[in-house]
Amino acid sequence: MNASSPNYETARQIQAVLVLHFIEGLKQSEIAARFNLSTSKVNRLIAQGRKMGMVKIDIESRFQHLIDYENRLIASTCLTGAVITPTASGNPDTTLQQVGRAAANLLLETVRDGDVIAITGGKAVSAVIENLMPDTLRDVTVVPLTGGVQGKYFTDVNHLATRLAERLGGKAMLVHAPLFAETRGQRDMILEIGPVKDVFDLARRADVALLGVGSMEPAGSSYYDLNPVPEADRKMLVGVGVVAELMAHLIRDNGEVADYPLNNRLVALNPNDLAGCGRTIGVASGQEKARPIRAALNGGYLDALVMDEETALTVLNNEKRSDNVA
Repeated sequence: MNASSPNYETARQIQAVLVLHFIEGLKQSEIAARFNLSTSKVNRLIAQGRKMGMVKIDIESRFQHLIDYENRLIASTCLTGAVITPTASGNPDTTLQQVGRAAANLLLETVRDGDVIAITGGKAVSAVIENLMPDTLRDVTVVPLTGGVQGKYFTDVNHLATRLAERLGGKAMLVHAPLFAETRGQRDMILEIGPVKDVFDLARRADVALLGVGSMEPAGSSYYDLNPVPEADRKMLVGVGVVAELMAHLIRDNGEVADYPLNNRLVALNPNDLAGCGRTIGVASGQEKARPIRAALNGGYLDALVMDEETALTVLNNEKRSDNVA
C-alpha cells in the first residue's frame, strides 16, 4: 500500500497500534491514551488488522515435540486429553514430581465448585496432591475409590483424600474399611454397610476421578505395598498375562479385569464403574508403566493421561508396532 492510497493513513494507524500491542506489550487502554482514541476504537483497529492479514503469530517452544506427542496419543487412543512432561534422565523421583505438578495443574483446570473428586492411593496420586497450589479454594468433596491399607502414606487412600480436600478447601468422605476382605462374602457384606455404600455410590458418579496406573513387573511396584506376595507369585501373575493394577484390580493386556481370586475380595469399585464418572485422569511415571498404560487404554478406562516423555514414547512405539502387526 502506498501514500496515494485512500487507506494509507488508516493502515499506518493500524500498524502503529499493532506494534504497540503485540510487540511492545501495551494494553489497549494505554494505546488509546497515547493516540487520543477510545478503547473501542483501538479494539476495532486491532480486529481490522487481523482481518487484513497484518498479524502473523509464530510461537516457538523447545517443548513443541511434547505437544506433538500429546496430539498423537489423542489421535490414536480413546483419550480426549494428554499432558506429557520432560523426563529427568536418571532421576525417577524428579520425573515423578514433574508429572505430579502437571497433573495437579490439569486437576485445577478441571474441577469446579460442587464437584466430587474420587481418587485411588499410590505414589503418583500422592505426588499430584503434594504439588497442588490452588489460587482459589474450591467447594469440593473428595472420596476414595478403594478401601485402604495402613502402613505407608501413599497406600492409605483415606489419608490422601483428606490431604486433597485440605489443599482444595473442600471436605473428605472416607471409607473406613480395609482394601482386602478375608472372603468374597465378607467383601459383599462390607460393601453393603451404609457409610461404605454411600461413599462408593458417590464415587461412581464423581465429576472427576484421579487414579494411578500400577505395574506388576518391577520389584518396587506399589501393588506389592498393598499386597506383599512371594517372588514366585509375582512371576506367576506376569506369566498368566496380568500386566497392570488399576484401583487395586489386576488387569490383562486387553484391558479386562483378570480372573484372579484376589480381585473378588477387593473392597473397591470395579474399573468398569469409572464409566459413570465425568472425567477420568490417569497419572503415571516411568517406562515400566508403558504396558500397564496400554492395558488401561485398551480397557477404555481413561479420558485423560499425564505421564513423562520416555514413558509416552514407549507407549506410542508399542502402539505403532501393534498397528504393524495387525
